[in-house]
Amino acid sequence: MGELYNELLIAAHGVWRRRWLALGVAWSIGLIGWLVISLIPNTYKSSATIFVQTGSLLTDRVGISSADQRADIDTVRQNLTSQGNLEAIVRSTELAKHVASDRDVADKAASLQKAITITSTQDNIYQIGASVSEKGMSDGANARLARAITGKLIDLFIAGSAQGGRVETGNGLQFVDAQIQQRGQQLAEVEAKRAAFDAKYLSSLPGTGTVADRLGQARVELARVESDLAAANSALAAVNGQLGGTPATTSTPGVASDGGRVAQLQGQIADGQARGWTDSHPDMVALRAQLARALAMGGGTTYSAGTSSPNPMYMSLRSMQAERQATASALAARKAQLDGEIGRVLALQSSSPEFSAEQTAIDRDYQALKVQYDKLVADREDLKLRGQVQTQTDPIKVNVIDPPSMSVVPSAPNRPLLLTAVLIVAIGAGVGAAFAFGQLQTTYPTAARLAKASGLPVLGSISEVVPAAERPERRKRVMQFAGGAGALVGVYALLMIAEFIQRGLAA
Repeated sequence: MGELYNELLIAAHGVWRRRWLALGVAWSIGLIGWLVISLIPNTYKSSATIFVQTGSLLTDRVGISSADQRADIDTVRQNLTSQGNLEAIVRSTELAKHVASDRDVADKAASLQKAITITSTQDNIYQIGASVSEKGMSDGANARLARAITGKLIDLFIAGSAQGGRVETGNGLQFVDAQIQQRGQQLAEVEAKRAAFDAKYLSSLPGTGTVADRLGQARVELARVESDLAAANSALAAVNGQLGGTPATTSTPGVASDGGRVAQLQGQIADGQARGWTDSHPDMVALRAQLARALAMGGGTTYSAGTSSPNPMYMSLRSMQAERQATASALAARKAQLDGEIGRVLALQSSSPEFSAEQTAIDRDYQALKVQYDKLVADREDLKLRGQVQTQTDPIKVNVIDPPSMSVVPSAPNRPLLLTAVLIVAIGAGVGAAFAFGQLQTTYPTAARLAKASGLPVLGSISEVVPAAERPERRKRVMQFAGGAGALVGVYALLMIAEFIQRGLAA
């Protein structure tokens, strides 16, 4: 520990002996460093915090998800620093006074793009900042310009958030409409080919689809027709059997009828009996005598001949027979037609393989185009609904939490820190230069170091003796050194004061 202390004393003594070298190096480095710092322009930064609300009651129901909205915001962030927007900012702020041509505007916009920052601190919270260090403008003007640029960025962000989704929806509708028109034309061409093919080869086959599908449907219908034909023939046979046992007409036999005189006398006798007359009553005797004579004379009895009329049952059976014969004939004709068409198509398939290939290709193209067309139509309706929601509602709302700030303290450079660092470096460099120069000289500050270096014993040493006449001169030199060191610190202090005064003026 004592040896270390001695080494420190020796080093300090060596530096003190070369203090003027240390002071000169410190002044040189200090002046150069402070001059360089003074040439660095001040940069002023303005920042603002905004909150982007992406919620809406209808967004999820019309296909505008939160992910879509965040993607829209990211797109707005990218477009915010586009060349066109930055050139608009240049022309609408104080930067317009420092440009003379479109080329200057483009250069200013390019440099401004590097000075703008857009960061997301939390979910839906964004911080927009702009740093300005414009030459030829005062610190206060730079600070105000930074705030103006930040305000313009917020306005562009709000406008872009409101219009970005609508523009995207409009572009999407144009694209989808063009695709629908294109697919519609292609679908119409395929439908025309399909109609021509069906009219040429498959007009008599039932159903739709490929040749195999329509053959299968034709066979199904043929089986149904055959079943219906068998049932119709059975019903016709039953009617024919009933018709064979039913006469075509019905006969009515003749009826005998008395003359009018007999009936009159019988009525009078019945009337007399009703009155309570007995058979011995004179009137009753007379009426019976007259009746006996009338009966003896035949009484005017007449007989009617029998009649013949059409049988209603027979007529009904004949009607049923005709109807069922017509049904059976129609089914038989349809069966023959289906048999013929199936046989014709099967013959085409066996004799012409390209027949099935052509129909399959047409159906494949038709189905593919139909699916694409239907999907595009559905997508267009979704886009229309989405555009209406975006037009009539505000799916994205931007709220300014912290307005653009205006700082009187430059964000860069940190002059107080740099000035202090230069002072420390200058003093350190001066001390280091003095120490290094002392190490280059082959002198021995102590007897022990001389003995160690020579390997011989040192009998004694004489310390420095300052005569009385030299003491005032030495004191004067010490005061001069103190003044030079103090002047270095004073320059540092003046620079610090000037910096803070300049900040106050910028406010």
